[in-house]
Amino acid sequence: MATTVRRAVLTLPAAPLGPENPLPVLRAPADVHTLDERTREGLPRDMARQIGYEPLRSLLPVRLLDGYQRHRQDTEFEAVVIENAHLRVTVLPGLGGRVHSLVHLPTGRELLYRNPVFQPANFALNGAWFSGGIEWNIGATGHTTLSCAPLHAALVPAPDGGVMVRLWEWERLRDLPFQVDLWLPGDSEFLYVGVRVRNPHERPAPVYWWSNTAVPENSGTRVLAPADEAWHFGYERALRRIPVPRWEGEDRTYPLGSTYPADFFYEVPDGARPWVASLDAGGHGLVQTSTARLRGRKLFVWGAGEGGRRWQEWLTEPGTGGYAEIQAGLARTQLEHVRLEAGAEFSWLEAYGPLAADPATVHGPDWAAARSAAQTALAAALPPERVEEAYEAWRGRAADTEPGERLATGSGWGALEVLCGGHKLPGTPFPESGLGEDQAPWLELWRTGVFPTPRRVAPPGPSLVAPHWRDMLETAPAEPLTEYHLGVAQWHAGDVAQAVRSWERGLALAPSRWPLLRCLAVADALAGDPERAAQRFAEAFEDLAEESRGGRSWTAAESALGREAMTTLLAAGRVPAARAVWDRLRPALREEGRFRLLAARLLAAEGHVGAARRVFEEGFELPDLREGDEILSEVWARVTDRPLPPSYNFRMRPPL
Repeated sequence: MATTVRRAVLTLPAAPLGPENPLPVLRAPADVHTLDERTREGLPRDMARQIGYEPLRSLLPVRLLDGYQRHRQDTEFEAVVIENAHLRVTVLPGLGGRVHSLVHLPTGRELLYRNPVFQPANFALNGAWFSGGIEWNIGATGHTTLSCAPLHAALVPAPDGGVMVRLWEWERLRDLPFQVDLWLPGDSEFLYVGVRVRNPHERPAPVYWWSNTAVPENSGTRVLAPADEAWHFGYERALRRIPVPRWEGEDRTYPLGSTYPADFFYEVPDGARPWVASLDAGGHGLVQTSTARLRGRKLFVWGAGEGGRRWQEWLTEPGTGGYAEIQAGLARTQLEHVRLEAGAEFSWLEAYGPLAADPATVHGPDWAAARSAAQTALAAALPPERVEEAYEAWRGRAADTEPGERLATGSGWGALEVLCGGHKLPGTPFPESGLGEDQAPWLELWRTGVFPTPRRVAPPGPSLVAPHWRDMLETAPAEPLTEYHLGVAQWHAGDVAQAVRSWERGLALAPSRWPLLRCLAVADALAGDPERAAQRFAEAFEDLAEESRGGRSWTAAESALGREAMTTLLAAGRVPAARAVWDRLRPALREEGRFRLLAARLLAAEGHVGAARRVFEEGFELPDLREGDEILSEVWARVTDRPLPPSYNFRMRPPL
C-alpha cells in the first residue's frame, strides 16, 4: 500500500478557546520549574550553565489565551491524515500541529493517549493547552505558546519519493522559525519526523525543544529508557539525582508508582542510542527514538494521589483512562536552554512506532534485562543506521524543498519578520500575503516611521518588543498609543524606569487612559508599592468601565483587568474598592468561575465567612486554574476548617 495523505474533519466535544487577553503580560511567568542558586551549585557544570542561560523574563510579545470555559459542544477540527499499510497518523495543524492519533493498523491498537475531548486548561506558557497525542514544544521551559495556535502546513516531496506534511511557524518568544516534517515511507512501521530550528539573526539565541508524547497509563504500564539514573523534579521544586528504577521503596518506572506528579529526566549515557518506550502488561506499546542531537529523555507522571487523579479528570472526561508522558529534548532536563549561534540551526530526526518485547522480561525484577529486551526489540524493528540514513536523506534532499499544496495557514508574524528583516528561509516561506490585521500597524510603522492611530476606539492591539521594533518606536512621533507600545518594549528589555516614563508621557494626552494606568499599576506592584498599585488598578478599571462597549475584545479586557484589580485591591486591604469593581462588572462575568472565587474572597474579606463558604458549597469551576496553583485550597482554609472537597483538590505536592 502506497502512503497517502488526505484532508479530514475531526469532530470532538470541545470548549471554545475564547478571545486573547488584551493586556500585555508584564509579570514574569509563574514558572514552577525554577531552582535556587544553592541547588544549581551541586549540578553538573554544563547542566547548571544551561539552566542559568537566558531564562524567560516575560511572555512578551505573546498574549495570554485565558478566555476559555468548560462548556463543551461538538466542534469540527481540520485534520490531515497520513496513512500506509502499517500506521494511520492524524495531525491537527490548527492546534499546534498536534499528532492526535497514531494507530497501528494490523492490530487496530492506538499507540498514543487519544483525548476524546478538546478541553483547554492552564498549562501552556500563555495559558490554553490540552492533553493527548504528540506535541512539539519550542520556546522556553514549559508547554509552547503555540499549543492551541494554527501552524502553516503544506505537502512536500518526501525523501523516499513519496509525500510528507510540513508544519512551520515563527516562534515569537525567541524570534525563531522552525519546521516539523512528518512522513511514512511506504513499507515503514515508523512515523518519521524531521525537525529544524533556525536562527536567522546576528546574535545567539536560547533554544528549548521537547517532543511530548502522551501514552496510555494503567497499573501494568512501564516506561523504559537506556539509563540507570534519573533527575527527579517535583512540584516542591527540588532537582535531585536518583537511581532507576527504584527510589524510596517504589519502582518509579511504573507511572502509578508515584503519589504526586513528577518529572523523571533520564541520564542517558553519552554515545548510547537515545530512546524511550511505554509498554503495557503484555509487552506492547510505543517507542520513540531519534538521532543523537535530541539527547534528553523524560517520563512525566501524574501519580496515584488524589490531586493527580483530579487533574487527569479535569483534562478530559470522567471515566476516561489516564495517561503518562514520555518526552525527548535537546538537553538533559527541561530547566535548560541550549545556545544556538547566529546564522546556525539545530536539526534532527525522530521516529515513532509500535514495539513488542517479552513481557516477563520487560516487567521482571532485573532492570538491565528489561531495558535490554526493549532495546533489542527496537534494534530489530528499526536499526539505528536506518534512522541516520533517513535523517541524511531528509536533510540533504527534502528539508529545503519549497512547499506545494497548502493545507493550513498559520499567523502573519513570520511574514512581518521576514519582510522587515530580509531573512532567507528555504523550505519555510512566510509570504507578504500572510500579513493580517494584527500586523498592519507594525507594517505601517516599518514603512513610514509612524505608528498609526486606530480608526475606532478599541483595546490596544498586540505589542512587539524585539530590539528593531523598539528602535522604530523610539524614533516615531510620541503619540499616546506609541508611548504605550514603546513602554511595553522597554519593559521587556529590562529598562523599567524608561518604560514608566514612556507610559506616564502617554497618559498625559491619552484619550483612553486605562491601558497606561494598568501598566503603571503593574510597575508599582512589582516595585513594592501595593497602595499605589491598588489605586491605579481601581482608576484603570473605572476608566475601562466608562469606555467599554460591546464585543469580545471589550469583554475580555473587562474580565482580565477586573480580575487583576480585585486581586490587588483585596491584597492591599482595599475591600470597599474591590466591591466597587465587582459592582461594575458585567453580570455575565460575575457568573464565571474566575469571579465566583473572587466573590468568595471578597465576602470573606467583608466578614461574611458563611456566605463565602456557600459559594464553594454551591459549586464552581475555575477553568484557568494553573498547574501548581493552590489558591482553591488556600481560600477554602480561610472560610472553614473542614477537609477540602475532592472537586477542589488539585494539589501537586505533599503538604508542607
